[in-house]
Amino acid sequence: MTFSWHSRRFWLLTLAAALVAGTTFSLGQWQLRRAAQKEVVQSAIEAKKVLPALDERSLTAIKNIADEFYRPVVVQGVWQASQTVYLDNRPMNGRAGFWVLTPLVLQGSGQVIVVQRGWAPRDFTDRTRLPEVLTPAGLVSVQGLIAPPPSKLYEFKGVQSGPIRQNLNLDAFSRETGLPLLDASLQQTGPASEGLLREWAPPNLGVDKHYGYAFQWFGLCALVLGLYAWFQIFIPLLAFLRARGRP
Repeated sequence: MTFSWHSRRFWLLTLAAALVAGTTFSLGQWQLRRAAQKEVVQSAIEAKKVLPALDERSLTAIKNIADEFYRPVVVQGVWQASQTVYLDNRPMNGRAGFWVLTPLVLQGSGQVIVVQRGWAPRDFTDRTRLPEVLTPAGLVSVQGLIAPPPSKLYEFKGVQSGPIRQNLNLDAFSRETGLPLLDASLQQTGPASEGLLREWAPPNLGVDKHYGYAFQWFGLCALVLGLYAWFQIFIPLLAFLRARGRP
């Protein structure tokens, strides 16, 4: 039996193994870099949450409101109860229901911000029935965090209208209502009140997902290298040595 490191088949398989191992290792490193980047973002979010709360004047004076996402605010304004929207299929603590959103006209500016006021259960025997939510009249004080617009779920094409909706596009809602909406929302915090629960899930940036993908890529890289070493080096070398040892 002849064992040769110079056969064409050996070098083709070596090249293929090197390409696959190199690619999977590189992908694993990329996932680790993505995880590190998102951890930086997560740290920035946590740092924002401990900053002093802004009032309505400071809020409306922000030039790029996205830079202040997750910063606390305590604002005063008047609810626009007639424009309340109930976003369907929005769970909280594993229970299905609505996110209740109401525009708030900020005191002293006329600017309006959509407030994610909290969660309310839905009536599954009558899917068109709205939950009982108290919306105080007059000037109110609202505490919360500056937040991105509500996340979007899959929906069929068509104009969303009426109080129960799947998603809410702030630009379209501003045109629909004529309200000068800020390009952000306010996620109201605090204990349950007004028929609403406010146990919001923290922002999920998917850091654990990236670590999981990195583990998979590194595992695949190790598997390729292990199979290559076993079938292309160890077994042929063992067979070669056994053949050389025969009388």
